[in-house]
Amino acid sequence: MSDVNFPDYVQLWANDILTWVGFGTIVGLLAKAIMPGRDPGGSIATLGMGIGGTLIGCGVWSFFYNARVTPISPMGFAVGTAGSFIILFFYKLLGGYWFIEGESPARRYRHRRKATYLRHSHPHHLHED
Repeated sequence: MSDVNFPDYVQLWANDILTWVGFGTIVGLLAKAIMPGRDPGGSIATLGMGIGGTLIGCGVWSFFYNARVTPISPMGFAVGTAGSFIILFFYKLLGGYWFIEGESPARRYRHRRKATYLRHSHPHHLHED
């Protein structure tokens, strides 16, 4: 069999894509581990959240501090996790995790249960239905 040689740019793109997939997964999982409660989304959502959070985190850091941050670095890992955490927060907020649309802020009253006597038992023993 002959060796298949890909052009250098194809190898670079494949390397970059696989690096971003791995890095995005790790950063997304870390953000989900930090956020308390049950998290929506599966593996694809975690991956997208990690990659998007890294892009947002590195972009915001570069904008405010006028310094370039490479995503595959300790600082990139920190700002990527922070960006993913923000995305996860808004994902939960807009997905109805903390509230139900149309629900009024009025106080809810619990329904009281009626106490009934058990059959074939002493009359002083109460049972709740």
